[in-house]
Amino acid sequence: MVFLEIERNAEVVIPFSVINSDTHEDIIILDLHHKSTSEKTSKENGYCVAITGISPISTIHFDEVSRQLLIPVTFSYTAMKPYKGEILIGTITEIRQNGIILKSGPMKNIFLSKIRMKDYEFRPSNEPMFLKVNGLSYMKKGTKVRFRVLNVKWIQSEEEFNIVATILGDYLGPI
Repeated sequence: MVFLEIERNAEVVIPFSVINSDTHEDIIILDLHHKSTSEKTSKENGYCVAITGISPISTIHFDEVSRQLLIPVTFSYTAMKPYKGEILIGTITEIRQNGIILKSGPMKNIFLSKIRMKDYEFRPSNEPMFLKVNGLSYMKKGTKVRFRVLNVKWIQSEEEFNIVATILGDYLGPI
């Protein structure tokens, strides 16, 4: 997994009525967190994981019409971006007849096709699963799976990465 340190400018808006000497720093942090995580992800930077720093505030503007403080802030955050070929661990969130949907960290749309699961067959039941032909291994909802990223595609309309996975290879599969 590639982690990036990103620096960004934002404007924090605080209603003047909620300001007191103890809460302004908390409000700024919460607003920055919301700004950085409300954008699910970006094609260039990946997923926001955590805010890591805020530069000192140099100016504060008061908008008399809206009675709000406008605070320009520069902050940094850690982001993660998926790349083809890396090996990750995900949790199965959905079993389908044609494959499995995995979640790994903030990535919720990882598809593992049944074509990429050699020797596993779909078994429909009350709790659908993929069962290995020899019967010694299975994958059902909640199972952790070590997988390799086969392809990463940015879907602009969803502002999300679609990831195709495989468990073909050594030391990959359910753990």
